[in-house]
Amino acid sequence: MSVIELTINDRAVRSDVESRVHLGDFLRETHNLTGTHLGCEHGVCGACTVLVDGEPVRSCITFAVACDQQKVRTIEGFDDDELMARLRRAFSVHHGLQCGYCTPGMLITARDIVRRFPDADEARIRLELSGNLCRCTGYMGIVAAIKSVLADVKENPLVDAPATRAMTSEATISAPAFETFAAAPASAPSAPVAASAVSTEQPAAQRKGWTAIDDSFVVPFALDRVWAFMGDLPSVTSCLPGAELLEHDGESVKGKIAIKFGPMSANFAGAARLDRDDAAHRAVMRGAGQDNISRSRANGDVTYALSREDGGNSTRVAVTLEYMLQGPLAQFSRSGLVKDFVRRMIADFGARITAQLGGVAAPESNAAAASAKFNAGSLVWSVVWGRIKRLFGKRD
Repeated sequence: MSVIELTINDRAVRSDVESRVHLGDFLRETHNLTGTHLGCEHGVCGACTVLVDGEPVRSCITFAVACDQQKVRTIEGFDDDELMARLRRAFSVHHGLQCGYCTPGMLITARDIVRRFPDADEARIRLELSGNLCRCTGYMGIVAAIKSVLADVKENPLVDAPATRAMTSEATISAPAFETFAAAPASAPSAPVAASAVSTEQPAAQRKGWTAIDDSFVVPFALDRVWAFMGDLPSVTSCLPGAELLEHDGESVKGKIAIKFGPMSANFAGAARLDRDDAAHRAVMRGAGQDNISRSRANGDVTYALSREDGGNSTRVAVTLEYMLQGPLAQFSRSGLVKDFVRRMIADFGARITAQLGGVAAPESNAAAASAKFNAGSLVWSVVWGRIKRLFGKRD
């Protein structure tokens, strides 16, 4: 049990709370603020969105103790907020709600959009709403309501205009570059994003919404040979199950990768640029893509650095993967299970490179490289089983 002090809707609160209690349950059950709706309780649907220190958060996956000394505002705390009043009227006029379950979280997100993007077009509005799910409206009324409020605020500025929340993420600022993509038939890849617009030199830890994963593998061949292989884009692509290289000129590439994750399928198409430092044996590939199925978007940087091992007979390849997902698939980028899965994929990638350099076939258990889609089921199961064995201390 912990004692926390926070401000909820401008009211100072001091309360005992169990460390395991989420903010959404704390607001509803302890303070009877039932306007905060709990839907999926996995941080996916957005119905439980509230503001913490002015920024939208998922209260169903935020621990109450983590909000100690912070300011929380729920949908009940906007009664005197002029911008929220305009949004509520617009949602009613444009029929932006039906059952109303998603509406509290949708309104809070809509308010954040108006504050941060005064010139947002429909594509930007839909992108920012991608973390709030509605099963009734089809989103047309919701988008129309937000567009109408954006136009209204330009013509009739708010009397007490809220300070615009700073967009600290370079990835968020550059997000309009994704609008060059368009849904396309499965036989035709999406138009690529300019590689110069997809990323920055800023570390993932400083880029809001980005995830970083570090890992490495050892290849039993000399560094110069491995370095030369890593610069051969067709050969490297052949080591990635489900990947297809469409065009390349040595530095810039266009391609796609198809993945099947249980019932979920994704087919990302996009562009990337490879920058290699021959002296340091270090390279960075920066790219972006869009899934034509879910319309999810991804930014990613893959950095790899080579170093000699075993007296120069082997080479260690240190890999840093930094990525950000936007849209429906963003829910899959958060869990530790996904990080374990990516690390297993990196190890599998290293095994394939070793096989290629050795002139032997790829490991049979992962011989999905030639298939149209990379079925991740077996890898996912191996990750889950590995966790179970670690939990119970079981050994092979």
